[in-house]
Amino acid sequence: MELLTKFLEFMTIELTVLLTAALPIIELRGAIPVGVSLGMSPAHAFFISFLGSMLPVPIIILTIRPVFKELRKWKVFRGFVDRITTKTMLRSDRIKKYGFWGLILFVAIPLPGTGVWTGTLASVLLDMRLKVAFPAIFIGNLIAGTVIMMVSDGAVRTLNLLGNIL
Repeated sequence: MELLTKFLEFMTIELTVLLTAALPIIELRGAIPVGVSLGMSPAHAFFISFLGSMLPVPIIILTIRPVFKELRKWKVFRGFVDRITTKTMLRSDRIKKYGFWGLILFVAIPLPGTGVWTGTLASVLLDMRLKVAFPAIFIGNLIAGTVIMMVSDGAVRTLNLLGNIL
């Protein structure tokens, strides 16, 4: 119990939001509302979430090909790698068609199956150059984060207004 208490003391709100944003699927789309619910301003939650969601990008770009190559050697992981690759490529039509702008749009749309992790993986699988992919992912993530921050800010203002009325 004491170890758990020490761990919880270590996990500040900022670190919680940063690490939440670095997770696949959740990314900043989930981390901003988490930060706001923990008492951060929407802008502060956006900034920390944006940083956290961008942390995996260079790691994925630089390591995913050799990691997938190694995993495919193991029968137990081959199907997993093939499913991820197939699903990502099925969702990457806009990226194939529009390149840089398609990748921005793909990352920016806050829907399941899109975002930084999938966009980065798609950019690698489509052999996009780092100098094209990284700025597109950055801009798309900035757009997605701005949308989620505005929605979170609106929710906070609405709840405050309702609290004042009631």
